[in-house]
Amino acid sequence: MTPWQHLTESEQLTDIVRESYEHPVLIFKHSTSCSISAAAKGKVERQWGDAGLESTKLYYLDLLRFRPISNEIADKFGIRHESPQLLLIQNGECRYNASHMGIRLNEVAQMVNA
Repeated sequence: MTPWQHLTESEQLTDIVRESYEHPVLIFKHSTSCSISAAAKGKVERQWGDAGLESTKLYYLDLLRFRPISNEIADKFGIRHESPQLLLIQNGECRYNASHMGIRLNEVAQMVNA
């Protein structure tokens, strides 16, 4: 089961940055009206159990409901907004970002476990 934490308030971004100094944090940006986004989310959910990312917190951002937070993420980490998109935050910085079917948990796991 994927341990989604819902990202619903911009104040959570401060907590995410703080957390990222203690352990890696992932943010998955998802458009609930997009079939490609649904496919990418399903891929993350299927691969999560075997990815070796148990110590990584995984945040879920519903872009249709919380688009301003997505814009804040883009500004804060200097990453262009895409959907779907997966960001790895470590030590206050975005160390990995991928979108659409380029999202690969094995690549994230390699970075986290290096």
